[in-house]
Amino acid sequence: PAVAGFNACPTTVNNVETLACLPYIVNEGPEAFAGFGPPNNAGTHLVSLSGHVNQPGVYEVCMDVTLKDIIYGLGGGIRNGKKLKGVIPGGSSSPVLTAEEIDVEYNFDALSKAGTMMGSAALMVFDEDTDVIKLLHRITRFYNHESCGQCTPCREGTHWARLIVQDFLKGNGNERKMKRLQRVGGNMMGTTVCALGDAAAMPITSFVKKFPLEFEKYYTQAAA
Repeated sequence: PAVAGFNACPTTVNNVETLACLPYIVNEGPEAFAGFGPPNNAGTHLVSLSGHVNQPGVYEVCMDVTLKDIIYGLGGGIRNGKKLKGVIPGGSSSPVLTAEEIDVEYNFDALSKAGTMMGSAALMVFDEDTDVIKLLHRITRFYNHESCGQCTPCREGTHWARLIVQDFLKGNGNERKMKRLQRVGGNMMGTTVCALGDAAAMPITSFVKKFPLEFEKYYTQAAA
């Protein structure tokens, strides 16, 4: 768009969220807006909160609020009195966090230090009853479908990741396949033309790392 956008002319494309902040910045001054939130993460941000919470919705927050505050404060806690199992903090491509890791500020720097990312600020919360293998299977199916197929690591990686997770659902998983799934995800990172390869890889590797017992449960129960 910067070269040839609307009517083949150079075009600036802004996010609606950015434009919505402008009146406050113009009226109150940039220093006032920068006064919200911690250094390097100033201002407010729109958060889309979905999943197993009592009050899902879109909320505007300062970026010094914690994930815990968003889920249990704005979101009203986990629905039906259930316990939290995990949260995907920035859309399906961001590495998952467990319930023990949510006492972290919801901003770019803090989430990066926690091993994940803010991404699209689409919080996906899941409770103790969630089958994370089924959840990961849905994610891998999505990225396998979305891959254009140009880059071999993404084309083959998303395909094999989907099949391996599917094997666990069928009772055909084992420790060797867990390690293979990690390798498939790792081999996609930084090896594709666009970011889809990384986006597909990060949930794969993080789910295996954070929820190994969930994978083990599938193949130990199948063996029994």
